[in-house]
Amino acid sequence: MAIKRFGVSLEDSLLEELDTYVDENGFANRSQAIRFLIEKNVAERKWQCNHVVAGTIVIMYEQEKKEITARISAIEGMFQQVVLSSTNHYLAGNHCLHITAVMGEAHVLTELADKLTTIKGIRHGKLVMGRAD
Repeated sequence: MAIKRFGVSLEDSLLEELDTYVDENGFANRSQAIRFLIEKNVAERKWQCNHVVAGTIVIMYEQEKKEITARISAIEGMFQQVVLSSTNHYLAGNHCLHITAVMGEAHVLTELADKLTTIKGIRHGKLVMGRAD
């Protein structure tokens, strides 16, 4: 249920920054942007408090490097309690997009993502989490 409350005020410079943020990110209005920022802040606080979160770890690498695939499998095996699934998508130019769905305490997911994204040969890696409750 949405509750409308009034009385929030912002300095002109901060309001201009908010409008720029709304435009650059394609929000329909300021309220939508503010809701997004609040939810993001709540999720990040929960990550620090080790609440249960869910998310994905996305990594890209060249598929010709077979040792990377073996290393990914070994690391995910060590974290099987938080790995929900993983999949590979083979893209043009011998690139592999590896996506791992995860759920667990934020610090464990962060540790897993750090281990995966720092494998030698990984071209890009990112963890995205959100609250799971």
